[in-house]
Amino acid sequence: MKDVHGIAAPLVAWYRLHERAFPWRTDPSPYRVWVSEIMLQQTRIEAALPYFERFMEALPAIADLATASEDVLLKLWEGLGYYSRVRNLQKAARQVMDAFGGELPSSYEELITLSGIGEYTAGAIASISFGQRVAAVDGNVLRVLARLTNDEGDVMQPSVRKRLAALVNEIVPADHPGDFNQGLMELGETICLPNAMPRCAECPISEYCAVAGTERAAQLPTRAAPKKRRTEKRTVLTVLSDEQPPRVLLHRRESSGLLGGMWELPNLLCGPHDLAISALLEQWGACVLSREPAPAGKHVFSHVEWHLNGLILRVEPFDPPADYRWVNREQLNEYALPTAFRLYAGALPQLLEEEVQ
Repeated sequence: MKDVHGIAAPLVAWYRLHERAFPWRTDPSPYRVWVSEIMLQQTRIEAALPYFERFMEALPAIADLATASEDVLLKLWEGLGYYSRVRNLQKAARQVMDAFGGELPSSYEELITLSGIGEYTAGAIASISFGQRVAAVDGNVLRVLARLTNDEGDVMQPSVRKRLAALVNEIVPADHPGDFNQGLMELGETICLPNAMPRCAECPISEYCAVAGTERAAQLPTRAAPKKRRTEKRTVLTVLSDEQPPRVLLHRRESSGLLGGMWELPNLLCGPHDLAISALLEQWGACVLSREPAPAGKHVFSHVEWHLNGLILRVEPFDPPADYRWVNREQLNEYALPTAFRLYAGALPQLLEEEVQ
């Protein structure tokens, strides 16, 4: 095995030959790289692409992001999840407008002071957009380095991540740091695959790898078993007004916590026949004209699983509390509903067109 410090030249050459043409690569301006990196956290590239294009069309500059309304912002992010990311994106945009004259700073040290920008994102922007010699270490890079060096440490542990990041910082070349960092990421995404035997025969740096072509490669990196998710049984209420055209009742969640500040279909932590549903309807002063079941489903968050049942309720119109709102079919497009409610939200356009009997 050769010293891993020699991987830069073959890796960069391979990347330049095989890099995929994503819009943030064809135009690696700081704002575009920044938005793409935030979107790609917990999201596959293929899934993020249409969101990126739509976001850039609606908010083409940092100033546009800084001044966008929250409803517009959340609608652009609808379906990506982890909505705190886009809130931090806007918070950072406002910091950039106030402290940096509307332009992202070029140094890693200043980038990392902005909301929602951690070590990896700061390294990616600084190296890709500004040519700064600094590492960008994400999960793909950690996996590649753990295999290259046969490192048995748990990559979820800060001490291990710090050790591997320090090694990458030693290797990053001064003349093309962006291509090097993206090469490591690309290698992890396409060759040095997770949860599988890597394609070592196609790897441009396999001669530097301690475990290339061995069963050991598929066993790394080491990770502690994740904590078991808790489960919650919820009933989602599709509340339709008995009028022509009908409207649906939406609820705005509290600003903090899971899906904070998002609009949702009303839901309760209970089963579909629980008395809590009747109590809520009574609290609203709602007169229910009909009810029918909606399909059961499930949505998985990182720490909790929602086991969902649904009810479709047709009611006489009433004045809802301040954190609720009646919405017709046309207005529905203005609201960002979390993916957790996709099973029920997908039926709304048709339900809102149906004649009420």
